[in-house]
Amino acid sequence: MTTSGSSVNSGSSDPGGDVGSGSGSGSDGTYDLIGVGIGPFNLSLAALSDGAPGLRALFLDAKPAFSWHPGLLMEGTTLQVPFLADLVTMVDPTSPWSYLNYLREHDRMFPFFFSERFHIPRREYDHYCRWVADSLPACRFDARVTEVVWDGTAEAFAVTHRTADGAVSRVRARQLVLGVGTNPVVPEPLRPLLSAETGAPGEARVLHSADYRTHRARLAGLDDVTVVGAGQSGAEVALDLLRHQDGDGTGGPYVRWLARTAAFAPMEYSKIGLEHFTPDHIRYFRALPEEHREQLVREQWQLYKGVSAETLGEIHDELYERTIGGTAPRAALHPGVAIEEARAEGDGYVLVCRHTQQDRTFAFRTSAIVAATGYTASRPDFLEALAELVDWDDRGRYRIDGDYRVALDARVSGALYVQNAELHTHGVGAPDLTLGAWRAATILNAVAGRTVLRVPERAAWTTFGVPGTPPDTRSGAPRDTRSGPVVRP
Repeated sequence: MTTSGSSVNSGSSDPGGDVGSGSGSGSDGTYDLIGVGIGPFNLSLAALSDGAPGLRALFLDAKPAFSWHPGLLMEGTTLQVPFLADLVTMVDPTSPWSYLNYLREHDRMFPFFFSERFHIPRREYDHYCRWVADSLPACRFDARVTEVVWDGTAEAFAVTHRTADGAVSRVRARQLVLGVGTNPVVPEPLRPLLSAETGAPGEARVLHSADYRTHRARLAGLDDVTVVGAGQSGAEVALDLLRHQDGDGTGGPYVRWLARTAAFAPMEYSKIGLEHFTPDHIRYFRALPEEHREQLVREQWQLYKGVSAETLGEIHDELYERTIGGTAPRAALHPGVAIEEARAEGDGYVLVCRHTQQDRTFAFRTSAIVAATGYTASRPDFLEALAELVDWDDRGRYRIDGDYRVALDARVSGALYVQNAELHTHGVGAPDLTLGAWRAATILNAVAGRTVLRVPERAAWTTFGVPGTPPDTRSGAPRDTRSGPVVRP
């Protein structure tokens, strides 16, 4: 997802041209809602709120245009969720911003139908999101948010943002939604090597997988590349490097794939297993004691950190093809391995690793390292001026209620919401696109103070926790128990 924050600019007192302009806002220049960051989750909120009666919204992002994980948009990679988990369909399939309508607008409906795809190319998902973002008047790019403060007099959040050429503006909103995404993380031993890479684009040899595509051509020409991380990104990078080898496996880099997990495990994708990505599981998870939530997230890693069975199969097929006739593969797969030391040596690097089950160490040289080691939520710098008004938990994380509202000081009459920063309070569905539209609709209803879009109360066959309420024991298909019409935005 995209990150829109930067360091707080203490000199950003100029209100700019937005306050009082009434452009898309109320007569006093105050919006009902401002979203900071335009990744898929806030873009979902923007799409669902488009045209909602009486709702004035604005969404800001620092980048010049929408982009979604550009470093991993390799040919042949697909989403890990079906196309129905687009920006809107799971709560409003009649929306003009659905993926199916995107296909219709781009004259791709027949090709899509004949391709019989359920999981769509990542590159096309990125293009779909860009089409939505470019079409929505509420989305504003080249708008880096530098500061957010609470204006008690106006009873609104004051949001200062800056363009790339230095123009400063300030807008106000009664409610704020943070969708600034997550930041790449790498193992501690690799961090000094990562920070030392200052070469021109395409020349770095220790990098996070988020930047893989930028450096892909150079990496493919090296003798030996090590990929770290057992998730989908690690698997896709390893597979892409294998495909850069010659058909007989003699050319291209030697590919080494390391992971801390005990196995290169497939992601849980059974029909019942996927019910962990439902509102039902979120409600169950939220009711657990904090220590149980922490443990459950660790235990459920295969729900959101595994590899698609298809990708694992493709890696196996590549290795099989390269060993025809008894040729040794120019690749090695090492699960259950932790990196203990990493250092530059000559024109490459030395990694010292420990096998966690055998408790034995080994070392090897490599020409480059790609850390496909995930992402984590962090507090954006622009929020520092507001930090003392946030009720942080003991670990410095947001306290978040069922509507994704952050607990704030009683002096703040406005509401602050977050997207994809609630793994600790809402469970494994937080980063998953499946629940994106449902979460956005939940926030939209809370922001509007009414049911703009009806959301299901019951979506799973599974009873999470102790049974006893009628919805848990009734027979028949899961269905929504609310009454009332759907209000189309």
